[in-house]
Amino acid sequence: MISELKKVTEQKMQKSIEALKHDLAKVRTGRAHVGLLDHVQVDYYGSMMPINQVANVTLVDSRTLGVQAWEKTMVAKVEKAIRECDLGLNPATQGDLIRVPMPPLTEERRRDLTKVVKSEGENAKIAVRNLRRDGNNTLKEALKAKEVAEDEERKAQEDIQKLTDKYIAEVDKLVAQKETELMAV
Repeated sequence: MISELKKVTEQKMQKSIEALKHDLAKVRTGRAHVGLLDHVQVDYYGSMMPINQVANVTLVDSRTLGVQAWEKTMVAKVEKAIRECDLGLNPATQGDLIRVPMPPLTEERRRDLTKVVKSEGENAKIAVRNLRRDGNNTLKEALKAKEVAEDEERKAQEDIQKLTDKYIAEVDKLVAQKETELMAV
Protein backbone atom coordinates (compact mmCIF):
# COMPACT_ATOMS: atom_id res chain seq x y z
CA MET A 1 0.00 0.00 0.00
CA ILE A 2 2.77 2.45 0.94
CA SER A 3 4.90 1.65 -2.09
CA GLU A 4 1.84 2.10 -4.34
CA LEU A 5 1.10 5.48 -2.71
CA LYS A 6 4.69 6.65 -3.20
CA LYS A 7 4.66 5.50 -6.84
CA VAL A 8 1.38 7.30 -7.58
CA THR A 9 2.58 10.47 -5.82
CA GLU A 10 5.83 10.45 -7.81
CA GLN A 11 3.95 9.96 -11.09
CA LYS A 12 1.68 12.92 -10.30
CA MET A 13 4.68 15.08 -9.39
CA GLN A 14 6.33 14.11 -12.68
CA LYS A 15 3.15 15.19 -14.50
CA SER A 16 3.40 18.57 -12.73
CA ILE A 17 6.95 18.94 -14.07
CA GLU A 18 5.79 18.02 -17.59
CA ALA A 19 2.99 20.60 -17.35
CA LEU A 20 5.55 23.22 -16.26
CA LYS A 21 7.81 22.36 -19.21
CA HIS A 22 4.82 22.72 -21.54
CA ASP A 23 3.89 26.10 -20.03
CA LEU A 24 7.48 27.35 -20.19
CA ALA A 25 7.71 26.36 -23.86
CA LYS A 26 4.93 28.85 -24.58
CA VAL A 27 6.94 31.72 -23.08
CA ARG A 28 8.62 33.26 -26.06
CA THR A 29 12.34 33.84 -26.24
CA GLY A 30 13.95 35.62 -29.18
CA ARG A 31 14.11 32.41 -31.22
CA ALA A 32 11.32 30.80 -33.18
CA HIS A 33 10.21 27.21 -32.55
CA VAL A 34 7.26 25.30 -33.99
CA GLY A 35 5.72 24.57 -30.57
CA LEU A 36 5.14 28.29 -30.10
CA LEU A 37 1.83 28.22 -31.98
CA ASP A 38 0.50 24.94 -30.50
CA HIS A 39 -2.12 26.64 -28.33
CA VAL A 40 -3.42 28.92 -31.13
CA GLN A 41 -7.01 27.98 -32.04
CA VAL A 42 -8.40 28.47 -35.57
CA ASP A 43 -12.09 28.69 -36.54
CA TYR A 44 -12.44 25.67 -38.85
CA TYR A 45 -15.95 25.61 -40.31
CA GLY A 46 -17.56 26.64 -37.04
CA SER A 47 -15.44 24.66 -34.57
CA MET A 48 -12.21 25.75 -32.91
CA MET A 49 -9.21 23.59 -33.82
CA PRO A 50 -5.52 23.77 -32.84
CA ILE A 51 -3.45 25.35 -35.62
CA ASN A 52 -1.42 22.17 -36.14
CA GLN A 53 -4.64 20.36 -37.20
CA VAL A 54 -5.43 22.80 -40.02
CA ALA A 55 -1.94 23.83 -41.12
CA ASN A 56 1.67 22.71 -41.27
CA VAL A 57 3.97 24.79 -39.02
CA THR A 58 7.65 24.80 -40.03
CA LEU A 59 10.81 26.68 -39.10
CA VAL A 60 11.93 28.93 -41.98
CA ASP A 61 14.97 30.30 -40.10
CA SER A 62 15.92 31.04 -36.48
CA ARG A 63 13.57 34.04 -36.28
CA THR A 64 10.76 33.06 -38.68
CA LEU A 65 8.02 30.43 -38.69
CA GLY A 66 6.28 29.29 -41.86
CA VAL A 67 2.62 28.25 -41.67
CA GLN A 68 1.12 26.43 -44.66
CA ALA A 69 -2.66 26.00 -44.42
CA TRP A 70 -3.90 22.71 -45.86
CA GLU A 71 -6.84 24.44 -47.57
CA LYS A 72 -6.50 27.71 -49.46
CA THR A 73 -9.74 28.98 -47.92
CA MET A 74 -8.20 28.69 -44.45
CA VAL A 75 -5.18 30.97 -45.06
CA ALA A 76 -6.96 34.17 -43.95
CA LYS A 77 -8.49 32.49 -40.88
CA VAL A 78 -5.12 31.03 -39.81
CA GLU A 79 -3.42 34.41 -40.27
CA LYS A 80 -6.16 36.11 -38.22
CA ALA A 81 -5.85 33.52 -35.43
CA ILE A 82 -2.07 34.05 -35.23
CA ARG A 83 -2.47 37.83 -35.21
CA GLU A 84 -5.10 37.71 -32.43
CA CYS A 85 -3.27 35.26 -30.16
CA ASP A 86 -1.57 36.71 -27.08
CA LEU A 87 1.99 36.30 -28.41
CA GLY A 88 2.29 39.72 -30.08
CA LEU A 89 3.06 38.27 -33.52
CA ASN A 90 2.44 39.96 -36.87
CA PRO A 91 2.12 37.34 -39.65
CA ALA A 92 2.52 38.20 -43.34
CA THR A 93 0.93 36.15 -46.13
CA GLN A 94 2.86 35.36 -49.31
CA GLY A 95 0.57 33.37 -51.59
CA ASP A 96 -0.56 30.46 -49.44
CA LEU A 97 2.46 30.59 -47.08
CA ILE A 98 2.10 32.63 -43.91
CA ARG A 99 5.44 33.93 -42.62
CA VAL A 100 5.53 34.71 -38.89
CA PRO A 101 8.62 36.75 -37.95
CA MET A 102 9.62 36.83 -34.28
CA PRO A 103 10.10 40.45 -33.21
CA PRO A 104 13.17 41.09 -31.04
CA LEU A 105 12.48 41.27 -27.32
CA THR A 106 13.02 44.55 -25.51
CA GLU A 107 14.65 44.62 -22.06
CA GLU A 108 11.33 45.58 -20.45
CA ARG A 109 9.51 42.71 -22.19
CA ARG A 110 12.23 40.27 -21.08
CA ARG A 111 11.73 41.35 -17.45
CA ASP A 112 7.96 40.90 -17.78
CA LEU A 113 8.47 37.42 -19.21
CA THR A 114 10.79 36.44 -16.33
CA LYS A 115 7.99 37.40 -13.94
CA VAL A 116 5.64 35.13 -15.90
CA VAL A 117 8.21 32.31 -15.74
CA LYS A 118 8.60 32.74 -11.97
CA SER A 119 4.83 32.62 -11.43
CA GLU A 120 4.58 29.45 -13.57
CA GLY A 121 7.34 27.94 -11.44
CA GLU A 122 5.57 28.94 -8.24
CA ASN A 123 2.34 27.33 -9.50
CA ALA A 124 4.25 24.10 -10.20
CA LYS A 125 5.75 24.16 -6.69
CA ILE A 126 2.29 24.63 -5.20
CA ALA A 127 1.04 21.63 -7.21
CA VAL A 128 3.94 19.48 -5.95
CA ARG A 129 3.35 20.57 -2.34
CA ASN A 130 -0.37 19.80 -2.67
CA LEU A 131 0.53 16.30 -3.86
CA ARG A 132 2.78 15.90 -0.81
CA ARG A 133 -0.09 16.99 1.45
CA ASP A 134 -2.49 14.54 -0.24
CA GLY A 135 0.00 11.69 0.16
CA ASN A 136 0.60 12.51 3.82
CA ASN A 137 -3.15 12.73 4.48
CA THR A 138 -3.63 9.31 2.91
CA LEU A 139 -0.88 7.95 5.18
CA LYS A 140 -2.50 9.48 8.28
CA GLU A 141 -5.85 7.94 7.36
CA ALA A 142 -4.17 4.55 6.90
CA LEU A 143 -2.54 4.94 10.31
CA LYS A 144 -5.90 5.77 11.94
CA ALA A 145 -7.45 2.73 10.25
CA LYS A 146 -4.49 0.71 11.60
CA GLU A 147 -3.49 -0.38 8.07
CA VAL A 148 0.13 0.72 8.66
CA ALA A 149 2.38 0.98 11.71
CA GLU A 150 3.53 4.36 13.06
CA ASP A 151 7.17 3.83 12.06
CA GLU A 152 6.14 2.79 8.52
CA GLU A 153 3.97 5.91 8.25
CA ARG A 154 6.83 8.15 9.46
CA LYS A 155 9.30 6.55 7.02
CA ALA A 156 6.82 6.93 4.15
CA GLN A 157 6.29 10.62 5.02
CA GLU A 158 10.07 11.12 4.93
CA ASP A 159 10.21 9.43 1.51
CA ILE A 160 7.40 11.64 0.20
CA GLN A 161 9.26 14.70 1.55
CA LYS A 162 12.41 13.57 -0.31
CA LEU A 163 10.35 13.26 -3.51
CA THR A 164 8.92 16.73 -2.90
CA ASP A 165 12.39 18.21 -2.40
CA LYS A 166 13.61 16.51 -5.59
CA TYR A 167 10.76 17.88 -7.72
CA ILE A 168 10.92 21.38 -6.18
CA ALA A 169 14.63 21.45 -7.09
CA GLU A 170 13.70 20.35 -10.63
CA VAL A 171 11.18 23.23 -10.86
CA ASP A 172 13.83 25.71 -9.66
CA LYS A 173 16.28 24.38 -12.26
CA LEU A 174 13.76 24.68 -15.11
CA VAL A 175 12.79 28.23 -14.07
CA ALA A 176 16.44 29.29 -13.82
CA GLN A 177 17.18 27.83 -17.27
CA LYS A 178 14.25 29.68 -18.82
CA GLU A 179 15.24 32.96 -17.13
CA THR A 180 18.79 32.63 -18.43
CA GLU A 181 17.42 31.88 -21.90
CA LEU A 182 15.14 34.94 -21.73
CA MET A 183 17.79 37.36 -20.53
CA ALA A 184 20.37 36.25 -23.13
CA VAL A 185 20.45 38.87 -25.87
